[in-house]
Amino acid sequence: MRDTEALRTVIDGPLHEIAGRFSRFLADRWPHAALVIFTRECTGRPRKVAGATEMINKVTIGELEALKASLEPGRPVSTTATIAGAVRSVWVVLDRAGTLLVLVPHAARKRLPDPDALAAFFGIVATSIRQQVAQASPDYLAESRAASSERARTIAEMAAAQETALVTILTTLRSTGLDDRRARLAATESASAALVALRSAQKSDLALSEELPAAAFAQCRKEIRQMLRHHDADIEFVAPAKDARALPGEVAYAARAMTRTVVLAFAAQPELSRLRVGWTCDGACLRVDVRDHDSGRLDVAALRRQLDGRARTLGASVDLDAVRDWGSRAAIELPLDPPEDRTDESRLATLNRRELEVLRLVTQGKRNKAIAAELGVTESTVKFHVAGVLKKLDVTSRGEAAALAQAAGVSPVA
Repeated sequence: MRDTEALRTVIDGPLHEIAGRFSRFLADRWPHAALVIFTRECTGRPRKVAGATEMINKVTIGELEALKASLEPGRPVSTTATIAGAVRSVWVVLDRAGTLLVLVPHAARKRLPDPDALAAFFGIVATSIRQQVAQASPDYLAESRAASSERARTIAEMAAAQETALVTILTTLRSTGLDDRRARLAATESASAALVALRSAQKSDLALSEELPAAAFAQCRKEIRQMLRHHDADIEFVAPAKDARALPGEVAYAARAMTRTVVLAFAAQPELSRLRVGWTCDGACLRVDVRDHDSGRLDVAALRRQLDGRARTLGASVDLDAVRDWGSRAAIELPLDPPEDRTDESRLATLNRRELEVLRLVTQGKRNKAIAAELGVTESTVKFHVAGVLKKLDVTSRGEAAALAQAAGVSPVA
């Protein structure tokens, strides 16, 4: 029972902090210096890490992919692998769905204790991660968009600098004014190989954080067919062009989740016989269009509430319309690129779901006791969250926090 309650705290919280919570959960039975969770589902941050900073900051995707390829799903092992640039003893678990857990044990504990229990606990955590990503919650989308933007910027800057340096080396080494042909040839080959490897690494990193619209839509179509397998409605799918610009991962996940939400709402209408689901992408926006041609009894207000959080997070527009006995339509426009950086909004993006709830209530002028009563938590918990909000927003008073929230467009009403 104690394990069950403790594990609940691991999976109940912001996704980007799950590695730290899981590390604390495992610390007593599986003492470790570092923990890494590697999952391709999470765009922007496929590596979720906790532990020794000097180690976790050096862990590469290439190392994790190589380790993953050597493992059999579902069988925890104690082995050695190159992690953070050095060969280390590790405890590893590959979940059956492909999510990887790596623990770097303390030197005194190299044998893997209770491997079955570790696999079971990680299976629950890995499933929770996949579910949070599949549902594309606003928390996940905000964190993923910020991570994707920073990652793309870092990759571009690194690639440009490295490519310039390597091209300069190649130009110099190819100069006929240099002697020692053999040395020059060897250096040229090394620089050429490094340049190819750099460009490949950039493509590999982008592949983790982007999806082609046609592939994302094909997955969405499969999910919808599975959801409506017992429904009698005829469904027409209109796929985006195959050569359309790749989607940032968070946009692809949001589009699938929002399309599923819309389709379920349409399917709840009585006498629905035909449904059209289409995506189009013009390079700036992905447009989701779902419509029927007969019922027109869509619960527009309820559907708007379901879509609002994701739409607000990604700056999407939602247009819903229903005319009785004529038809219903849902049109969603998702921008592919994040808006220009605005300092207030950037700071607000660092707040988790509970902190945003507290900030909205602070913006209404409510004190800690009233906030605690409304959220069903203790007053000390509210004080903790308020302190976290002030720190993340880099302000010193509740009034400053409320003013910043209002300037950034955070409504006092959730």
